[in-house]
Amino acid sequence: MAATLTTQDPATGQSGQSYSLHEPQEALAIAAATRKATAGWRKESFEHRAELMRRAARLLRERRDDLAALMTSEMGKTLTEGRAEIEKCAAHCDYFAENAAAFLAREEIDMGGPRAFVAFNPLGVVLAIMPWNFPFWQAVRFAAPALMAGNGAVLKHASNVPGCAFALEALFRDAGFPEDVFRTVLVRGADMEALIRSDDIAAVTLTGSVEAGRSVAAVAGSVIKKTVLELGGSDGYIVLADADIEAAAKVCATARMVNGGQSCIAGKRFIVTSANRAAFETAFVAAMRAYEMGDPRDEKTKLGPLQSIAARDEIHKKVQESVAKGARILCGGEIPAGPGAFYPATVLTDVRPGQPAYDEEIFGPVAAVIEAKDEEDAIHIANDSPFGLGSGVLTRDLARGESIAAERLAAGMSFVNAPVRSDPKLPFGGVKHSGYGRECARFGIQEFVNIKTVLVQG
Repeated sequence: MAATLTTQDPATGQSGQSYSLHEPQEALAIAAATRKATAGWRKESFEHRAELMRRAARLLRERRDDLAALMTSEMGKTLTEGRAEIEKCAAHCDYFAENAAAFLAREEIDMGGPRAFVAFNPLGVVLAIMPWNFPFWQAVRFAAPALMAGNGAVLKHASNVPGCAFALEALFRDAGFPEDVFRTVLVRGADMEALIRSDDIAAVTLTGSVEAGRSVAAVAGSVIKKTVLELGGSDGYIVLADADIEAAAKVCATARMVNGGQSCIAGKRFIVTSANRAAFETAFVAAMRAYEMGDPRDEKTKLGPLQSIAARDEIHKKVQESVAKGARILCGGEIPAGPGAFYPATVLTDVRPGQPAYDEEIFGPVAAVIEAKDEEDAIHIANDSPFGLGSGVLTRDLARGESIAAERLAAGMSFVNAPVRSDPKLPFGGVKHSGYGRECARFGIQEFVNIKTVLVQG
């Protein structure tokens, strides 16, 4: 009998639907079927692929409420954030339907005689290993450009969002994509190595932990397969001396609390100079307290449960360890009574090296306030992290903020006076332990193509 997994509602603890896991050979057979389907798909015109991708966007919008409710039941996302996520997925599909042909058009090279150009051809089947925190966006973020480039796609989603994975497979099929060109496999982590090594898989993309990235990169590297890794983040936001403190506090709270704090690009470390620290902490605590816990199905709720009790308890453990090593709690920091994986918006101050709040990524609604002596020290602290995904600068001096963001911060993305976010038009990815490669924009679609030189001598 096939092994099964059963989902659990993080808000109530109640069990949901059960799903049968694919056995290793079943997963390999799915990859083979996708490779076979891709042989025909790669020959389709951009116009045809775009037509189907636009249909997928329409279906996402038509099914928005049901898909948002599915996310709520499986990983606790509020309905409001869930609906926004589905709209973002639809916009992403539309964007690549509109722009893929131009992004992958042949580029002529002047060789002063023979004709030369660069062609962009699909690689084959891309295996995507995706996390639970944005169950549709993470998957569509890779799938739309990969499919528009003529690749096939196999999705191995997180074990707590199987319904989301199969809903996306059904959606692409209903949009008219070939039967096997986008497939979901539901397998154990231990069974992934054989899938990565399979000759039917051409490349791998992963969004997840640093440990998962190391493991996948090692296996893929051993068989010389292209990978794109988007790993953890501990984004530092610098509040400069001239910042509008009230406005900065609101930006920082928004950055910290996206998806209940469960985001790689959520702001996590907020670095402020001594002169502004007291005023910033007062304003920041007020902004964070506005995120009150509640039923994720209530339209007014701004902070739902975390994805699991185990995740909540791990976050609380890191808060307690930070406090034991000298941090102070300004708000939150206590597990509430009652069912569900709830944890309040929490602000820690006196955060220093050696504390989990300084050294590690806390994947939940916990913000760390770190004092800097001056601007140079603030930049040093922001860069004093193994991660390099996103970063922020809060200032009234836009030229100064732009200079720091563009030249001084060691991150794949730096935003001035705004929370870091992903967008189809902007390349997305990190440096250091936050991974390598890019998603979205022209850079993202060109990650999984053969950039091929062609020269024709007359």
